[in-house]
Amino acid sequence: MPADPNRVILTGENPFIRLSVNDGDPFTTNASFWRIITCPAGPGHVLYLNSELTGNRWRIYADNIAMARWLQTTVQGMLNPETADVALPVVDARFSKSGDPRYFWTERVTARDEEIALTWYQIGDPLLIHTSPNEDPARPYGVCTLLIPTLGARLTRNDAEAAGRPWPREREGRPFSTCALAFSESWTEAR
Repeated sequence: MPADPNRVILTGENPFIRLSVNDGDPFTTNASFWRIITCPAGPGHVLYLNSELTGNRWRIYADNIAMARWLQTTVQGMLNPETADVALPVVDARFSKSGDPRYFWTERVTARDEEIALTWYQIGDPLLIHTSPNEDPARPYGVCTLLIPTLGARLTRNDAEAAGRPWPREREGRPFSTCALAFSESWTEAR
């Protein structure tokens, strides 16, 4: 099998939680979690979070601010332009994980006066997605990722649980969700 001709710019994980009270409503919680193994700004973790639990404002938690900013100006900023503003403050945080992705997965974020937990459960069948840079004109980056849909997810901040729930979706004719574990994720750009 030939190698992908594009330049790999990052590899890691990017599980996400998108909750709403009613199906089709705007998301009341939008969380994009990253565990980066390698990128030009080094390894680390970052959580981009907007929820009623954060006063409906974006908050960023990271253990590598350079990596968090790099993601804002590249892949994360492309995926959600609201997160591209590098004037958003970054809170220094520690990160840990637990679980078995066959059954449930939890990511914990601990900052000075905050404890955030993101949990995924009711795990579905994985989808392997591979796109090339500029395949979609709005997406200058390509990705190869294992997306594992979850019909159950919750997010808590200081023990308060975010409103809303995940909703079933379809992707490529297969069951999907507004929440997913995204493991073994590599992003590319054209050489």
